[in-house]
Amino acid sequence: MQSDFLASLRRLSDVDLVARIQDTAARERGATTVLVGHLSELDTRDTHLRAGHGSLFAYCRSVLALSEHEAYNRVAAARTARRFPAVLGMLESGAVNLTTVKLLAPHLTPENHRDVLESARGKSKLQVEEIAARLWPRRDVPSFVRKLPAPRPVETRWVAMAPATSDFSRERAAPLGSAPPAGREGPGETGQGTETSFRPSPATFPARPAPQARPPAEVTPLSPDRYRVQVTIGGDTLEKLRLAKDLLRHAVPSGDEAAILDRALTALLADLAQRKFAATDRPRPSGETSPGSRHIPAEVKRAVWVRDLGRCAFVGTGGRCSERGFLEFHHLHPFALGGAATVGNIQLRCRAHNELESRVDFGRNGRHGGGRTPP
Repeated sequence: MQSDFLASLRRLSDVDLVARIQDTAARERGATTVLVGHLSELDTRDTHLRAGHGSLFAYCRSVLALSEHEAYNRVAAARTARRFPAVLGMLESGAVNLTTVKLLAPHLTPENHRDVLESARGKSKLQVEEIAARLWPRRDVPSFVRKLPAPRPVETRWVAMAPATSDFSRERAAPLGSAPPAGREGPGETGQGTETSFRPSPATFPARPAPQARPPAEVTPLSPDRYRVQVTIGGDTLEKLRLAKDLLRHAVPSGDEAAILDRALTALLADLAQRKFAATDRPRPSGETSPGSRHIPAEVKRAVWVRDLGRCAFVGTGGRCSERGFLEFHHLHPFALGGAATVGNIQLRCRAHNELESRVDFGRNGRHGGGRTPP
């Protein structure tokens, strides 16, 4: 049935597909709002407690099969909606979402809830956090550096490949921390040196643990124009920070890490501008390139970057793209069709929108270059 459903979607036009998605999202918001309203009422009764659930959150996890994140957001919204019923209408219309309600709930009062919720209409999580920080500012956090505990050692499990002629169910992996199983000294060999039939892979190998991804830096608004940044660094980076503090004692006697970070980023941006766009106090005048050259002059790149504010300048039916990473210089009139590398003909594009416009200009399999130039 799932295959038939997906096949039916492939037959839809772009207009019909988008219309169905928007309709489905609206119905999902409606169903979520109805669920939040019901949970709000259930929270006033002992029904879920008598059923053996220790909390409304536990009920959502066990009976409604919601994830921890889904359950927490819905319970928070339900309790907020009981205090301020206007939340339900804004949830259903999509003016605010569950995360917005959860973030603002501790600060809402009968006097301010309508204005605060309205100010958060259509905002992202970070923008909502900035609203909360502006209305209810917190003090700056102290700067500190501490060593994290060493990661736990990962035990190695030896895994034996099954003989091609045996029943795989009879093979068992050795216990954690044990040596390779006896008789598995090498591919196709036993401890006595007699040959056996194995699959074409090493008979015994340690399963390597997947590398752990480092979590991204955490940025939390504290008050207007004040943010807490938490990031994990390595020992070499810490030594560089300490060296910078020592070298800047004359300018930053306190050794404030925030001031040093600001100076470091300022120097980094100046260096990146020099490398990417050949920044100089006395740029050479030209603004254009010789006929037939694909090269974009540095002064054109600088002018375009400043004009487009370092952000993709593609404007679609839903507004301007917000991407700032992996930007490329795009020829509005394609280079392959004679487009020049001038400020008026160059705009910033994220990679996805640059490729989209290339397909529009030359087709999905076009090989005309499309005007993509990375910064």
